Amino acid sequence: MRKKDIRDLAVGELKHKETELRDEIFRLRMKRSASSLDNHMLIRNRRKDLARIITFLRQKEGGETG
Repeated sequence: MRKKDIRDLAVGELKHKETELRDEIFRLRMKRSASSLDNHMLIRNRRKDLARIITFLRQKEGGETG
């Protein structure tokens, strides 16, 4: 996800997206442990997306701008 896309989401949507990404990361890790994951970079990319979402969520909940 791009920063611009994340910035436009509401707090509820960000929380929903956070849980979706956590579930997806869990499933990808299970696939990796079963040696059936083709692209290992997916986990890294999803973790970065999750970090971005958590950052914007904290900014919106805290009332910070920027």
